[in-house]
Amino acid sequence: MTADLSFTALHLPDPVARGIADAGFERCTPIQAQSLPRALSGFDVAGQAQTGTGKTAAFLVALYSRLLREPPRPERPVTSPRALILAPTRELAVQIHRDAEILGQYTGHSLGLAFGGVDYDRQRRQLQAGVDVLIGTPGRIIDYFKQHVFDLRHVQVLVLDEADRMFDLGFIKDIRFLLRRLPPPERRLNLLFSATLSHRVLELAYEHMNDPELIRIEPERVTADRVRQAIYYPAMEEKAPLLAHLLRTTQATRTMVFVNTKRVAEWLERLLRANEISAAAMSGDVPQRRRLRMLRDFHEGRLAVLVATDVAARGLHIPDVSHVFNYDLPQDPEDYVHRIGRTARAGAAGDAVSFGCEQYVVSLPEIEAFIGHRIPVGSVDPAALPRLRPAHLAPRADLEDGEETAALVARQRARRRRPGGGSGHSGRRGHGRTSSA
Repeated sequence: MTADLSFTALHLPDPVARGIADAGFERCTPIQAQSLPRALSGFDVAGQAQTGTGKTAAFLVALYSRLLREPPRPERPVTSPRALILAPTRELAVQIHRDAEILGQYTGHSLGLAFGGVDYDRQRRQLQAGVDVLIGTPGRIIDYFKQHVFDLRHVQVLVLDEADRMFDLGFIKDIRFLLRRLPPPERRLNLLFSATLSHRVLELAYEHMNDPELIRIEPERVTADRVRQAIYYPAMEEKAPLLAHLLRTTQATRTMVFVNTKRVAEWLERLLRANEISAAAMSGDVPQRRRLRMLRDFHEGRLAVLVATDVAARGLHIPDVSHVFNYDLPQDPEDYVHRIGRTARAGAAGDAVSFGCEQYVVSLPEIEAFIGHRIPVGSVDPAALPRLRPAHLAPRADLEDGEETAALVARQRARRRRPGGGSGHSGRRGHGRTSSA
């Protein structure tokens, strides 16, 4: 099956087609082109695909199409969901729920979200009222199931997302517990997606799916055609001033800044905020409520810059990222491709800017060999690099109060509109203005 497949060629139910159009999707990604024709024909699919390849839309389109074309069984009680989507993390469950709201807005199907850490009673009341599609993490879903908040006897579609992480996080016993409470595999559509189709993932697929078709989309070895790449060679003490300068002079709407350690992520957040650039650091230590609020603010444009490590960002689907900065070059070339793949999605253009500092530039030859070309070198007038206020002067980061974040965004945009705010290109190195972490 060719990857050059339009969604109109799939003859989707009209409510699903309208949701696809609203999302701005026109042509299928490789995983969508290979999995959707099979799933829409009623075949189970076990697909190997990385985050950012369009797998979420693939299984949601198949799920909604199945529910629209196959009416619920007459004996189904209102507390029995028709579809179950299992995700390994709360953040991924929230992302799936957001995408499901967009793609399924015309289907009339209700959504339920169940994950640990927040809103226990509200989630319980929602599920007791009845939902068509239940999305969540295994532990919280088992908790409600054992309390008889809902039953799983009438599930028509099962989705296991990031199955390999289910194993990594020790959820496999919980997964098997839930799958054994579902109707037999032949009475439902089963879709599994994983970064790798390892032996243990395939064993799970063959145990709980109905003769699944295996689809492998290998990790990208080349970068997106529409990503404009550049690399700068700052000294260590120039990295932060250079980042601040580029953030202020580019037309960035949503920016992700990747670093290699949690310590640098937290320091860089404070430094940017001290210099009136709205930023937040994504790490495993951030409380759950703040993580979700941070992602929502970034998604809705109230937060301009998200600083993250590769581990913290894994599994997060964040649309419309205009710029990616590799403040630290990754040591693994595949991480470079994955990072810059956060921009230029769905046919949009995007920018990926990397800093080849003395600590991490050793990774550059391997990265360029992996992507098959040299990365163009950028330059900046050393005089353009700002003198930064130190990180300890950052205002208190409280995402409960959106006024401070909104004010920072407004000041940042006003600074961009000032005359003479453009970047120069006469020099490659500049003099330091602040010390790095």
